[in-house]
Amino acid sequence: MPVEEFIRSRVPWSTEPSLKVKTGEVGVDFDAFIKAVEKDRTNYEMAQEFGVSSNVIAHLKDHFMRKGLGSIMGQD
Repeated sequence: MPVEEFIRSRVPWSTEPSLKVKTGEVGVDFDAFIKAVEKDRTNYEMAQEFGVSSNVIAHLKDHFMRKGLGSIMGQD
């Protein structure tokens, strides 16, 4: 008897909040953050501009560099 295999279509899902959500949670303007990254501003410069610690900026930059704007996983 042949084994039938069904692949169900699933909507992609996120494993964690998007960068836009994360910047919003710490009070950093998302669009301004992306522009600052584009200009290759230092963590210190960005921390001063956005009124947060350099560690917060480092975390946000790390998310952007490793996962992009969001971390969507799943199968279509």
